[in-house]
Amino acid sequence: MNWNSKIITHRGSKRIAVYFEKNAELITRIKKLEGSRWSQTLGVWHLPDTEENRIRFKLTPLSHTIPSSEGITQIEKFKQYLRSKRYSENTIMTYSEALKSFLVFYREKPIANITNEDVIVYNNEYILKNNLSASYQNQIINSIKLFFKIIKDSKIVIADLHRPKNAKNLPNVLSKEETFRLIDLTTNLKHKTLLALIYSAGLRISEAIDMKITDIDSQRMLIHVKNAKGKKDRYTLLSNKVLGLLKEYYTIYKPKTFLFEGQYGGQYSSRSAQSVLHQSAKKAGITKQISLHTLRHSFATHLLENGTDLRYIQDLLGHSSPKTTMIYTHVSSTSLKNIKNPFDM
Repeated sequence: MNWNSKIITHRGSKRIAVYFEKNAELITRIKKLEGSRWSQTLGVWHLPDTEENRIRFKLTPLSHTIPSSEGITQIEKFKQYLRSKRYSENTIMTYSEALKSFLVFYREKPIANITNEDVIVYNNEYILKNNLSASYQNQIINSIKLFFKIIKDSKIVIADLHRPKNAKNLPNVLSKEETFRLIDLTTNLKHKTLLALIYSAGLRISEAIDMKITDIDSQRMLIHVKNAKGKKDRYTLLSNKVLGLLKEYYTIYKPKTFLFEGQYGGQYSSRSAQSVLHQSAKKAGITKQISLHTLRHSFATHLLENGTDLRYIQDLLGHSSPKTTMIYTHVSSTSLKNIKNPFDM
């Protein structure tokens, strides 16, 4: 019987996903394993990530996924260093997990003896061999560079560590018609207000769910985005229509701390917000691959198509460099529409 397995994160927990063509015998066997579950969303059977299950499904044992005792100590020191530099907890987690992957690979080698050549070997024997993304590789290089800044007597020459070439992928965007249809077909008032706010203000999902009631300035028709990416504050636009939605939403839901709160209070989860988006996209007949960040991309693209100067768009999005904002010139249809196709001449 053909099957394969891999480690996944499902609802915040590490699980072992088992993939196979529909087979009654295998389903019966998996059902008997403790903690086995079927995910309708993922379309896969999954089990707890235990040593026993890793061996059963021929995955790397957990004991081989732990750095040496020296590595564990150094990762903790690395976290303390990042906190002292006031990196966000999300960034600290990302960098420390990336570093852990590298130190597990060299768990038998003293950290002081690791060289630039070892980084190249890791990239080839782990990153490329496992078809991991260039963005993940970039995270590894970033974490290695930061980590070896605090290692004394290191053999790593930080200046000679090179990042992978970035793939120049253009962001997916929705047309104005698709965007409005998606929001209009969102019937739940809280969900509609959330999606409308993200699009109309060009917000990241983290910015939307971190937002407080006091961040909405209805007098100046602005939204104060606080402590955003790079620990920067900025102001962005408050739509008249969205202000109307917000007033109606506030009257009914009466959030206490965060503008958008979960069913039982506290901060609304990004996973729930993504689920809302996908349900609304399905209702709207949108088949392209989209995420909540697509609404932010669409906001920027639509502003550009309306003739807004790139410099203002950069400020509204909170981009440090105009080069980041320039990508929207490649997805805007306005300039392309002005070109006469030679086939039509």
